[in-house]
Amino acid sequence: MEWLIIVLILMFVITPVMWLKPSPQQKRQMALRESARKQGVAIKMDKPPLHHFRGAMPAYRWYYPQDAPGPTFVLLREGSASAALELYHAGWRWRIAPLRELPDNATDPFKALLERLPQDALVIESTPHSLTLWWWESQNAERFTTYLDDFNQLRSALGGLSDRPVSKPLGAQNAGRHIF
Repeated sequence: MEWLIIVLILMFVITPVMWLKPSPQQKRQMALRESARKQGVAIKMDKPPLHHFRGAMPAYRWYYPQDAPGPTFVLLREGSASAALELYHAGWRWRIAPLRELPDNATDPFKALLERLPQDALVIESTPHSLTLWWWESQNAERFTTYLDDFNQLRSALGGLSDRPVSKPLGAQNAGRHIF
């Protein structure tokens, strides 16, 4: 009887420790996020631009240079979009289309990237500040690195195509003029 009590006490002590140990999926996600951060990608859990979505989703962000903001658009995977939205390419629909047509040096690599992304990639969003991929992190770090060059090239091609003109500080506008 004493041995049974000792075994039960040990089980009560060991069980919470086992719950704290990360699962294989959590280990894979931690390695993926660490690898992406080392490559200059900012990762944040945030609410995606999806209707009727509750909770947070991983957002992988590539920031535009401050002096070259990007265009504004939201592209949704067809399964997460209404059929009323305009079809763009390979099962992706515009929720918010860019004001101006994207240049060829951005369009061709963008379409190729859309064809390669995993099925759990649901949204690609561009704001003046960043290009963001919203996805459920289904792949490992090695596989994700195959997308990094494409996203970096896309960010470079879209940088400077802001829907609003870049405002300069007041001092920079009057730098050439002397007021007496």
